[in-house]
Amino acid sequence: MLCDKKPTLEVTKKYFDEAVESGVKVTSFADCDMNCAVIVDCIFGIGFHGEPKEPFNSVFNAINESNAIVVSVDTPSGTNATDGSVVNAVRADLTVAISSYKYCHVLPPANAYCGKIVSVNIGIPNECFNGDYASTITKAYVKKCFEKRNLNANKGDFGKQLNICGSYKMPGASVICANAALKTGVGLLKCAFPKSIYGVLTSHLTQPIFAPMSENEDKTFSMGALTDILKEIKWADSVAVGCGIGNNDDTQILLNQIVKESEVPVVVDADGINCLSVNIDVLKDSKAPVILTPHPGEMARLIHQDISFVQENRMDCAKSFAKEYGCIVVLKGANTVVTDGVNVFVNTTGNPGMAMGGTGDMLTGMLASFIAQGMNPFDAAVSAVYVHGLCGDITARELSQRGMTVYNMLELLGALMIDFE
Repeated sequence: MLCDKKPTLEVTKKYFDEAVESGVKVTSFADCDMNCAVIVDCIFGIGFHGEPKEPFNSVFNAINESNAIVVSVDTPSGTNATDGSVVNAVRADLTVAISSYKYCHVLPPANAYCGKIVSVNIGIPNECFNGDYASTITKAYVKKCFEKRNLNANKGDFGKQLNICGSYKMPGASVICANAALKTGVGLLKCAFPKSIYGVLTSHLTQPIFAPMSENEDKTFSMGALTDILKEIKWADSVAVGCGIGNNDDTQILLNQIVKESEVPVVVDADGINCLSVNIDVLKDSKAPVILTPHPGEMARLIHQDISFVQENRMDCAKSFAKEYGCIVVLKGANTVVTDGVNVFVNTTGNPGMAMGGTGDMLTGMLASFIAQGMNPFDAAVSAVYVHGLCGDITARELSQRGMTVYNMLELLGALMIDFE
């Protein structure tokens, strides 16, 4: 189907004429019947930007209103390959990316137009990809991050993890984070929590060591817990903090001191991020690596912007923040971004079924577990994000995106780890 006039440029005209001479039938859009099984979209490529003009806007609408399976070549026409922006575009069921992913494949809103994405190698040499690019996380990369377990290993060889999580209103966050750590192979897990949720935790967990702490009138950690928490941190190889702890004066002081005093990597999630946002410069005083795992709303609070700004500039927001504060950022959401301010990885596993409370707590437990087992913090973040999304994908296939729960994912997680042993 010819969407507009015949080509006039020398090279394109040459190929067009050769196609016609070889028997390819050319039909204009005005005369085309859109009632077909498959539509192959190769109207525009990576050079498209801005708003589609007529007749292309009408072509895009006609394709989207058809019942055909739509296959886009390289990028869905109308998407901006450079920044992921869209005014109107073809909505593909399958996008065949030429040689590599483009930013429109992983950045919103364009990523929602791509459907399933398959990258195909057409022989472009690796030297052509030099530059300031992001990398997609691959299973091969993640598998290399895991060391083989020694036949003569004991529990101490697989690390000691301290979880500082939970409150009276959100005890489940602590349970989920703990289960994720245990399901991914940490040797010893200690759970610090406000004492009022002791019964909830012990009814759902039996494997960890329990460290009930003093609490305030809101039944969250009190400042009085600080001495005990700092003592427990000295025991640990990694710390996970923030899941369900609440955001108040006490927890803000605790987070400040944990970040400043810890000599082992600290993974900060959820309420922990909100607590730090009050005095974010404390990150510059940390003695050990700090990994933040914000969702877009939390990222927006950290940089004093709105969520739409974060979503429109996901990689730039994450990378610039990580560089300024010397931390690792895991900006969650579709195509989670992992960066240390220099290197940028984008995840391609995961699905909308994971958009529910608790999946972030699960990711935090996994990430801290990988660090405790000896993985460097950046590789641990990359690996946790990939495995977490893969677990969600398999769970969705077995149950459905709407019907899956975090506990379904946790049930699958232990068996999934066989792929990385």
